[in-house]
Amino acid sequence: MKDLKVLTFEYENEQHSRGYVNVCGVDEAGRGPLAGNVVAGAVIIPDGISIEGINDSKKLSEKKRDELYDYITSNMIWAVAWASPKEIDELNILNATMLAMKRAIEKLSIKADFALIDGNCSRGFNLPTKTIIGGDAKCPSIAAASIIAKVTRDRQCLELDEKYPEYGFRKHKGYPTKDHMDAVRKLGPCPEHRRSFLKFLDN
Repeated sequence: MKDLKVLTFEYENEQHSRGYVNVCGVDEAGRGPLAGNVVAGAVIIPDGISIEGINDSKKLSEKKRDELYDYITSNMIWAVAWASPKEIDELNILNATMLAMKRAIEKLSIKADFALIDGNCSRGFNLPTKTIIGGDAKCPSIAAASIIAKVTRDRQCLELDEKYPEYGFRKHKGYPTKDHMDAVRKLGPCPEHRRSFLKFLDN
């Protein structure tokens, strides 16, 4: 992990210089899977808190993510929320992702006055926002939010594996691997599958 870029507070400080005080980073996990929630994290990093090692959750090992999750939840202002498979089917995945992000921001124990959103879409929020493509690898508060979202969703998938062991959620975390798709073909979807993501069953 030594080659990971050290993140600076460039994006947070830009908004602080414009008069915003509680700037949160927001990211999601689980847009692509066939099953489970789409999960969003929101994080405000207080002044003086170290961010060593924080980066895009996808670039970190599971062990490192778990360590950073514990550090973030002990030292930062954070919240996590999600939209359900049913909401994903009703709203579509983009709108459900925006809903999960909005819920996470609104759950923060200190009210955010600006949100830095990973990606290129910001819709339906009750506060000013800035989108940053690849923000989880550029902006520490978004990177922290990505870790919160990823670890939470992975743990939810372990719970799904306990409930529906025949689908292999522990291994694939709901993503459309060959084994997962074969299990759905054989067994049919479980209640946690996103029906709108199962078009392959029509083939």
